Amino acid sequence: MSAPDLALLQPVLSELAPQGRTALLPALHAAQDLYGYIPEPVAEEIARTLRIPLADVFGVLEFYALFHTEPVGKVIIHVCNDPACALAGADTVLKQLSRHAEYALETGELVSVTIEEAPCLGLCDHAPALLIQNTPATASPESTWQELVAKTGRRPQTHVDGDLRLLTKRCGSGQTTSLEAYLADGGYTALKKALAMSSTSVIEEIKASGLVGRGGAAFPTGLKWESAAQAQGSPKYVVCNADEAEPGTFKDRVLMEDDPHQILEGMIISAYAIGAEKGYFYIRGEYLNAYHTIQRAVEEARTANLLGAHILGSDFSFDIEIRRGAGAYICGEETALFESIEGKRGFPRVKPPFPTTHGLFGKPTVINNVETLANVPLILNLGAKEYRKIGTEKSPGPKLFCLSGDVHQPGLYEVPFGVTLRHLIFDLGGGLRSDVPFQAALIGGAAGTFATSDHLDTPLSFEGLRSAGLTLGSGVITVFDAQRDLRDVLYRLARFFAEESCGKCYPCQIGTQRQYEILARLRNGQFLPGDIERLQDVGWTMTDASLCGLGQTAASAILSALKYWPHLFQPAQPA
Repeated sequence: MSAPDLALLQPVLSELAPQGRTALLPALHAAQDLYGYIPEPVAEEIARTLRIPLADVFGVLEFYALFHTEPVGKVIIHVCNDPACALAGADTVLKQLSRHAEYALETGELVSVTIEEAPCLGLCDHAPALLIQNTPATASPESTWQELVAKTGRRPQTHVDGDLRLLTKRCGSGQTTSLEAYLADGGYTALKKALAMSSTSVIEEIKASGLVGRGGAAFPTGLKWESAAQAQGSPKYVVCNADEAEPGTFKDRVLMEDDPHQILEGMIISAYAIGAEKGYFYIRGEYLNAYHTIQRAVEEARTANLLGAHILGSDFSFDIEIRRGAGAYICGEETALFESIEGKRGFPRVKPPFPTTHGLFGKPTVINNVETLANVPLILNLGAKEYRKIGTEKSPGPKLFCLSGDVHQPGLYEVPFGVTLRHLIFDLGGGLRSDVPFQAALIGGAAGTFATSDHLDTPLSFEGLRSAGLTLGSGVITVFDAQRDLRDVLYRLARFFAEESCGKCYPCQIGTQRQYEILARLRNGQFLPGDIERLQDVGWTMTDASLCGLGQTAASAILSALKYWPHLFQPAQPA
């Protein structure tokens, strides 16, 4: 095999070299785009230019699933294997694709193909989902090989609906809202209002709104901003967490692809509030369309002086750098995301200290997810008092729910907090696809909990779900009809966490593996006395002793299944 032409990479490395280690992920992405994979001489050149030990470069390469250190096919196809896609026949699609190692173009040229299984691709409403050369595609178990590989990559259009259309008013058309269209619809009015206020007044308005994080942790946004604003040290940073990788979730992808300026406006207001001059927009590696969409939106904002020096003629300056992840669920955890931006493996940090005082590069940092930031312009435009009229007293505002699985109309639904699970599934989602009765809904994704038919009238609010022993998470609802094998679903959830555990702490590293081994055995009908006790012991140990949210929630769905369906974990009793 001929040596790679390192001259091809030099223009990119020359541009990135002044950043040092923090430019490692952009350098690796650029190298893989050029060569198809990252051979050792290329890794050595990156290490030399960015002044990073070569062992650290390979440590990062091996950590992220989307990087390849060996040659791969000219076409790479990722097949989603999460529960929603499994329900729609993803295993059959994978088998169909895997029968071939190459395919013929119309010219007769044979093109090599690499097929890889992948966790959730954020296309759950179009299951079974594929990525072909990083562009989204949909399939069906009946698709032929040629039909599967001939996908154009045109992004599937998500059905967007709900009782409200505040955060999603410009979403669902299949088109990206340009800056011109956003401005015509009142865009950046909230930023102008913020710049006419003191930074303290902006924070007080966010606090008064009752906004809490929409990524799953539900921490009060205003308190987070206030803590960072009061923290000693500079510079300060604002980070948008767009590493949306929870199985069943696709809301942030829709917001980014359809209405990017709404998120940028929220991010700029956040920066003004805490006194930050630099921000990072971190997008999961599988979201290439969203990555390019945000890139274009940032350039539009810079050209219009909505980013950069002296924004809109004020004394406030702020700019955004976009970073693309590389396939690691753990990087959705805020401190693991910081490590990734800094050019390291995405290992979570021990807390405290917390990000608002010691965040990115050890400096005060506010990190919010996409949906949280999209709420910020709405709050300033409506006013906190009017915003609080939406939803419930303890859960104010609108909420986005990703509905998928055995439901007639999968899609993204915007509702006020407090509507029932029944309303979302049966009124908005059209009920189940077939005449088969409802069996369960997984709320919160892989890290969530199961709801049964007894929970259908539970209000979808923090307090309503909490009283029912359920979790909201990031707003994922995957529906299963009565014909579905929940053992298989649990097996897939356990496999997901076993594969995605970063391995930094032993409770999670070992616990997810043991959990997976037991569920794999049960899926095959191989029961052992004490399986229920073993799963409970492993699950509660991970919950209580793991370092970060991944391990702390890795057993949530399994423990809830043990509560509602203990027969799934035991051999059938003789009649």
